[in-house]
Amino acid sequence: MSASPGAPAATAAPHACAHATTRCDGAIEVPLNWDDASSERISVAFAWLPAKAADGTVVANIGGPARSLPTVELVQRLLGPVLDHKNLLLVDPRGFGKSTPLLCPGIDLMKSATIAACAERVGARAQYFTADQASHDLEAIRRALGLGKVSYFGNSYGTLFAQAYAARYPGSLDALFLDSVLVYDRDGYATWPIRFQAGILDLICGRSPACAALPGSASGTWARLVERLRKQPDPEVPALKSGTLGQVPEPVFRREAAGAATAYLQGDPAPLRRLARRVPDGVDSADDPSSAAYLAYRCGDGSFPFDRSAAPTEREAQALRYYERVRPLAPYRLTEVIADVKTLEVCVNWPTPRHSPPRPVGAALPAVPVLVVTGDLDTNPPADVRRSMRVFPGAVVLRVPFGGHALSFSPGSLGACVLGTMRTFLTTKQVTDRGCTAENYRATGAFPQVSADLPPYPARGLTAGQRRVLAAAFATAEDAAARRNPQSGYYVEVRSEPGLRGGQVSLGETVVLDGVRFVRDVRTDGRIRFTPDGRATPGGAANGNATAELRVTAGGRTHEVRLTWAPFSTRPAVSGTFDGIPFGS
Repeated sequence: MSASPGAPAATAAPHACAHATTRCDGAIEVPLNWDDASSERISVAFAWLPAKAADGTVVANIGGPARSLPTVELVQRLLGPVLDHKNLLLVDPRGFGKSTPLLCPGIDLMKSATIAACAERVGARAQYFTADQASHDLEAIRRALGLGKVSYFGNSYGTLFAQAYAARYPGSLDALFLDSVLVYDRDGYATWPIRFQAGILDLICGRSPACAALPGSASGTWARLVERLRKQPDPEVPALKSGTLGQVPEPVFRREAAGAATAYLQGDPAPLRRLARRVPDGVDSADDPSSAAYLAYRCGDGSFPFDRSAAPTEREAQALRYYERVRPLAPYRLTEVIADVKTLEVCVNWPTPRHSPPRPVGAALPAVPVLVVTGDLDTNPPADVRRSMRVFPGAVVLRVPFGGHALSFSPGSLGACVLGTMRTFLTTKQVTDRGCTAENYRATGAFPQVSADLPPYPARGLTAGQRRVLAAAFATAEDAAARRNPQSGYYVEVRSEPGLRGGQVSLGETVVLDGVRFVRDVRTDGRIRFTPDGRATPGGAANGNATAELRVTAGGRTHEVRLTWAPFSTRPAVSGTFDGIPFGS
């Protein structure tokens, strides 16, 4: 393929870092507009980490868009043994960090007036801080370092940079590993799906017999919940917060959302209100001066529900008509989510005069090894990712059940599984499907209010009454242990919270239950300890055991209960003793 318009000259002078044997931080000068060699010159900074016996180079961008150079150590940890035989190259995208930063002091993404003021301040040059121009920067650095073909590790927005580079320099690529892909519209611009993904609730609930047994569909139940809160507002579950609850990328919320919504509609608000307490109120302001560069990329690279060539007033009107007609936020109304469409669509006030699709329509994408990992619960569902990746001949898309965004950064065994897949691919170009999964829980069904609502636990050697108390004890322990799921996000920093219907749960390496009532008529005290068993789970689901030593009071009697089970599993097998009587599943 011939070079793109404005492409770097093939005989670019070598950079001093080309001869480095240890990390070398450098910069090159490039045109602001690669299609105009006489345009302003800007500086683009990079970090070059040569390997002692290199057989190739990995270019990495972990997303944002944002600075890349501060992520060098993180990327080194992610790539691990890959760097024994691969060089590493990171570039601060133009406009960020050390690469001619595009700044607007006082800009706040939650205040549309500051966006308009920033656009006026930075002027026409902002249109060149985009992925298509950044791809030429990378090629210039590759040539200045005298490199052959490179492999690219892109995460999130980094996948957009990777695809923009692939579209313009297919002959410079050796392989692509893409995590959490940004997909493209028909016009070659990236899509920004702003919607309530009701299907996620159905997907999670459908995998759990207890949740699937609830009346109606999970998404339909959530829609009814929103309508109820619209008619009968609950100060403990405001409308916006209920919207956030349905989308929190966190296993505690995901496992309980459908059951909590059902319980609320049936007159039991406790489960939903408990979740709502953990969701932050509103959205924090984003007053980082580098938001100017973020907007330049986001608006220059994106496809939106308005005409890119329209004036701001018409863009706003088009966006409003879109949300009124298509309503991707359903079952919510736009005004329930945000007061001003210009805050939802931050690019309304950011001019985009230049045609700059990151992945031009009809571009010949390279027939090199391409491996994509995508999660069920990511912003772009796997089906959309597969459709978008068809432009790459032979691209392989691996779906991670229950996986969210940025799978390579996942904690615990899920992250280890994805990283193992990535490292093998970047080292050998071979795809090894390790069956990585984030499915380490089952969605909750009905929330019991009293012990009689629970079926007796099927333990031999115990009476029916003892088995019912045992069921309540295990439900209490499992509910508390779920808040220490190794894939948790919101609960990582939580140190305590009230029990569902009374008492207090302290959340540390050991979970302490103090008078906790998961059901009203059973009190539970004691401790839960987690013990990894040292075996790796091939698919990435969390492994190990939980052991609970409990004093359970019911019907005026106190029982000593010991439980052992796999707490983060879709099918936990429970064993232990009840007042000294052993039982097993």
